[in-house]
Amino acid sequence: MASEAPKGVPRWRVAILDDHERSRAALRAAIWAAGGAVVGEAVRCADALALVRRASPDVAVCAVGLPDGDGVEMARQMVETGCPVVLFTSHTRQELVDRARSAGVMSYLLKPLRSAELAPVLDLAVARFSETRDLRRSLEERKIIERAKGRLMARYQLSEDEAFRRLRRAAMDSRRPMVDIARALLVSESVASDVPTH
Repeated sequence: MASEAPKGVPRWRVAILDDHERSRAALRAAIWAAGGAVVGEAVRCADALALVRRASPDVAVCAVGLPDGDGVEMARQMVETGCPVVLFTSHTRQELVDRARSAGVMSYLLKPLRSAELAPVLDLAVARFSETRDLRRSLEERKIIERAKGRLMARYQLSEDEAFRRLRRAAMDSRRPMVDIARALLVSESVASDVPTH
């Protein structure tokens, strides 16, 4: 069920996955008090991904123990859809922390909820997730540009600097990002290599 949002633009749009009504109520109240909006709630793993896809929250708060599955595994799946996750649990075992970290969980809230902890935890989770995603994207783009430079160097016997200058010049001339030019070059190279020579 989606809940009434505060007036204006909410600080974050939050999805809650927890089967305990008392915990959800505490989260709801703390989220609203901090200027956030609850965009949906689920009590089972089976409904979590549909909720995240439908509501597109800025962050999800996910309980660890759920009646139909493992909250850490559910968190991993939510992270893979592009939603940062904060675990909500009373457990602090190292094994759980390790599993949560490898699942891509951004942070923890401990039960019982202390309302003053919610805003900094959610702010940090959203910011870290965005930074991580941007860093990954930047690294991927760099790899694509490096591969395109390598193709230019091999094909035209260019130095690395000259290959880079050609990519940059093509990007400036076409007013497109260099990574788009690099992708287009790699696609055209792969198409050209698939064309029969006879």
